[in-house]
Amino acid sequence: MNTTYTLTQALESTKSQEAVIRYSFHRSVASAGRDWDLAAPASDIFLQRQFLSVLEAYPPIGMRFGYLIFYKNDAPVGVAICQIKYFKGDDNITDLQVDRRDPCFFNGLALWFKRWVAGKAAADILICGNMLLTGEHGFYFNKERIGLAEAMKSLELALGVVVSTMSRDGVKMPVILVKDVAPEQQTQRDHFVKSGYTEFDIQPNMVLDLKPFNSYDAYLAAMSTKYRTRAKRAEKKLEGIEKRELNAEDIKAELPHMYSLYREIAKNAGFNMVDLNEAYILGLKEQMGDMFRVFGLYFEGRLVAFYSTIRNGIELDAHFLGYEKALNHDYQLYLNILYDIVRIGFDTGCEQIVFARTALEIKSSIGASAHDLWCYLRHQNTIANKFAGTILDYLKPVEVWLPRHPFKEP
Repeated sequence: MNTTYTLTQALESTKSQEAVIRYSFHRSVASAGRDWDLAAPASDIFLQRQFLSVLEAYPPIGMRFGYLIFYKNDAPVGVAICQIKYFKGDDNITDLQVDRRDPCFFNGLALWFKRWVAGKAAADILICGNMLLTGEHGFYFNKERIGLAEAMKSLELALGVVVSTMSRDGVKMPVILVKDVAPEQQTQRDHFVKSGYTEFDIQPNMVLDLKPFNSYDAYLAAMSTKYRTRAKRAEKKLEGIEKRELNAEDIKAELPHMYSLYREIAKNAGFNMVDLNEAYILGLKEQMGDMFRVFGLYFEGRLVAFYSTIRNGIELDAHFLGYEKALNHDYQLYLNILYDIVRIGFDTGCEQIVFARTALEIKSSIGASAHDLWCYLRHQNTIANKFAGTILDYLKPVEVWLPRHPFKEP
C-alpha cells in the first residue's frame, strides 16, 4: 500500500517569516507524483521517475524504497531516494575465508576476526542513495532556491524521521548510510561529519574522459604502442564471436541465461549488497527504449556474454553485465566489452563513461581514472556509533591494484 507522510515542522535554523522548509515521505515514486518531477534534475535520469519506477517494479531481492520531497514555501526544491536493505555482513562479504596456503599467521587471525565482526553486523539499513549505481544519484537540491547548509540540515532531519516512521511500522533501522558524495562537496561532507556520521571510502569510481579525443580511432592513437597493440590483439581474439544488439524480445528470450551469466560474475565480487531482480534488465529496456542498450556476444549461436549501457545526459554509464568465465581468457571477453563500451560512448557523443567500482586495474588499463567518493554511516545507538569507524575498517573490502597509464606522455 502506498502511504504518504507529510511533515510540516519548520526547521529551527531556517524558520523565518520568509521561508519554511517541510518535507514529505512517500512509499512509491508514483505517489511522489508531479512534485518529484518538478524538483528532480532534468540532467540526471537516475533521479527521474522513468528510471525509478522500473527499479521499484523489479527491485533487488530484499530491497524496499522510499522517496523524500523537500519544499521551501510550498515549492518543491529537492528530492532524495531511500533504499531499505537487510544487511548481514557475512552474507554480503565473500572474501572472508582464510587462505590455508598463506603462511602468515597474522593474515589468518585478521581474516578470522573480520569474519567474526561481520557475523555481528546484521540490520535493516536506511540507504540514502542507489545501490545499483555509482555516483551522486542519491539526493539533489536546487541551489538557486535553497541554501546548501539548510538543504543538508533538512536531509539529515528527514532521514531521521524516515527511521522513526518505519520503526512505527515494525521496521527497525539502527543504521543510516548516505552513499557517494564527491570530495569537492565540502559543505555536505562537513555537515555529515559534524552530525555524527563516520566518513569512509571504498573502491573509487572509474571514469573515462572522452573529451580529449574526437573518435575511437583518435583514442587508440593516443595510447602508447604497448596498450594500442593490446587493444588490437584483444579485438582479434573475438574472431568467431558474433556481437548483436538485443531488443526487448531478444532479452525476454535470453533472460534466464543472462541472469545466470550475471550471477556467475556477481558471486565472485568481494562485496555485494545487491541481488539483481531477474526481470530488471527487461523492464529497463521496455521502459527506457534506446536510452538503455543491451548487447550480446554469441559463440556458435550461444550467448556467452552480455553487457548494458545507460545514456545519462553527457554520460554513458556501464550497467550490469555477465560472461562465461571459462571463455574469458581465450576470447578476452571482458576486455573487449570494455573497449566496445568506449566505442559506444564515442558513437553516441558522450563526454565521459562511468565504469563504476569493480575491476579497477583493467579499467585503468583502458584509460579510466579513479575518482574517490565518500560515504557516511551513523548508528542510532550513541555507544555503537562510537565504534562505527573501527567496524568499517574491518568490513570494507580491500582491492590491491596497480593503476595503469595507457596514454602517451604529452
